Amino acid sequence: MPALDDSIQYLKGVGPAFAKKFEKLGIRTVRDLLLHYPRRYIDYTRPYTVASAPFDVDCCVKATVLQREGDRRVKGGRVLTRVLAADDSGTLALSWFNAPYAAQNLRAGESYFFEGRVGGLLTRREMLHPLVRTEAQVADSPLLPVYGATEGLPSARIARCVAAALPAAEALPDPLPPALLEKYRMPGKAEAVRGIHAPRDAAEAAAARRRLIFEELYVLQLGIFLLRSHGRRTAGAPMHPLDMGPFWRSLPYAPTGAQRRAAQQIVQDLCGTAPMNRLLQGDVGSGKTLVAAAAIWFAAQNGWQSALLAPTEILARQHAATLADRLEPFGVNVTLLVGGMKAAERKVALAAIADGRAGLVVGTHAVLTDRVVFRNLGLAIVDEQHRFGVRQRGLLAGKAQSPHLLVMSATPIPRTQGLLLYGDLDISVLDELPPGRKPIRTWFITGKKRRDMYGFLDKQIAAGHQVYIVCPAIEENELDAGMKAVKQYYTDTACALLPGRRVGLLHGKLKPREKDEIMRRFKAGELDVLVSTTVIEVGVDVPNATVMVIENAERFGLSALHQLRGRVGRGAADSWCILISDIENEAVRERLRFLCHTADGFAVAKYDLETRGPGDFFGEAQHGLPTLQVADLVQDTRTLRVAQAEAKALLQSDPNLADPAHRLLSDEVERLFATAGAMN
Repeated sequence: MPALDDSIQYLKGVGPAFAKKFEKLGIRTVRDLLLHYPRRYIDYTRPYTVASAPFDVDCCVKATVLQREGDRRVKGGRVLTRVLAADDSGTLALSWFNAPYAAQNLRAGESYFFEGRVGGLLTRREMLHPLVRTEAQVADSPLLPVYGATEGLPSARIARCVAAALPAAEALPDPLPPALLEKYRMPGKAEAVRGIHAPRDAAEAAAARRRLIFEELYVLQLGIFLLRSHGRRTAGAPMHPLDMGPFWRSLPYAPTGAQRRAAQQIVQDLCGTAPMNRLLQGDVGSGKTLVAAAAIWFAAQNGWQSALLAPTEILARQHAATLADRLEPFGVNVTLLVGGMKAAERKVALAAIADGRAGLVVGTHAVLTDRVVFRNLGLAIVDEQHRFGVRQRGLLAGKAQSPHLLVMSATPIPRTQGLLLYGDLDISVLDELPPGRKPIRTWFITGKKRRDMYGFLDKQIAAGHQVYIVCPAIEENELDAGMKAVKQYYTDTACALLPGRRVGLLHGKLKPREKDEIMRRFKAGELDVLVSTTVIEVGVDVPNATVMVIENAERFGLSALHQLRGRVGRGAADSWCILISDIENEAVRERLRFLCHTADGFAVAKYDLETRGPGDFFGEAQHGLPTLQVADLVQDTRTLRVAQAEAKALLQSDPNLADPAHRLLSDEVERLFATAGAMN
């Protein structure tokens, strides 16, 4: 029997070559493989008839083979293998390209289960490259697991390797206390792992998933609460209440009620006995920077330094200029610290930070380096929280003895999911937009209208405005010919259709200084058009930009599209966002049309989660917290609440999980959070 910590390469059916492919999935040991759970199952217990099978969705059809046609060579040199099958409702043509072996064991007159996507016509249905199973195979394993795969390592191969590893599941330690298993009638860890990989029926699969989802959320919540309590063991920078009136009266406009409420919540935290740990969440343009300025002003009046960490140099410079206007009239010196500074400038900045003359330090990751020493840092602010992990927040907080921490995010997240992702933080929400902001008109068009659209862009440029054009990829991909690549698009489309206009190119493979220089030129009005990947997503403010064009809009989640849309509409002129897609899938088109009629970022986020799922919504790295394997942020909120309550109850009796009975649980918390670097 394989051991849990054995290298995957020694497992039957793997070997060194496949071990390297498994490594791409983060699987290095037998334990890793057992904890790589199926994404879904193909259910062979309820096959469709040929006539009732839905078009263009994965489904299972049971049919009897009639005959195998002779292989023939088709256009492109490929070899086509065709088999005809049927049931009482109709005929199904099965086709394989360059895979003659796929049909060699099919026998005329015998019934099989075919899984794939049905196409063709109502009178002649087809299925390309179906997965084939015999009646005996289905009887033995009615639910076929489907795994997250990688190139050269398909799900079927992973399933065979998992089957070889399953005997080792018996040795998996169970971190959940026996009392919890009994209370919620859940199977043990080994039984659940066997049940999720090789369920005898749907009920067993559901019970296994339920237990593993609970464990994942329970361990996650324990880790989050431990992180939070760790920051609250010591008092923060002590501050006392002050009248905020002088700050509010200094503004050229009245703040919104939401801004005042958020600022008041922050001030209450700053005057508390424990360090503040708060998330300030607001839609694009809701005025988070003004609330941050109020917090910095309050800290400065109490004699403390503040630091604001931004994800890019251009955004750091923008924040420094904006905050200097608000704060320097009150004697708060704003100091910039970014990687692109000259040595002499850096030396002056470091000295001002060290001796306390810098009341506010605005910078990028450069603020996290060891050379940066604060005299009395009391408030640390992280902008665009989704670009920084828990560990990076910790590095900034480590610049002083338990400073107060405020993190800001313009990615709206429905509250329940926010409690999961930001469970170590209190949450303030800006749910009002400042008066005077014009709505951004959003259009959805196909590529056939692209030339007409460019005529509209040219008119906008002639009127003195600027344009963003976003493409999803940097370079062309042979496997995905329909996706617009920014490099080719810049030359063949943007420059070609806007002759005489100043067009810039921005993407992630450029050096940081090159990116900052291009962004500076666009912001200064030296470029009319910026063709870019999503690197422009983060809150750069160019009030003169009035049009955002997004090619291959179907490639982005709605929340990402909403963030990109927020790059325009920041000035007095009318603004537009144009979504371009030639996708024919009606569900995708409906998503894009939804964005055209909705400006509320929280509504967009909720719709995105419900229609695309958490993987697409949050991306690969879930904001510095561990990636969830089985839990679903939309479907499992009831389990989340139970897991949170049980985690709180356990930590009340054992605040540090120091009881020997909880050692396995403590180990699992460290293992889960180590994957995200959050406990470092």
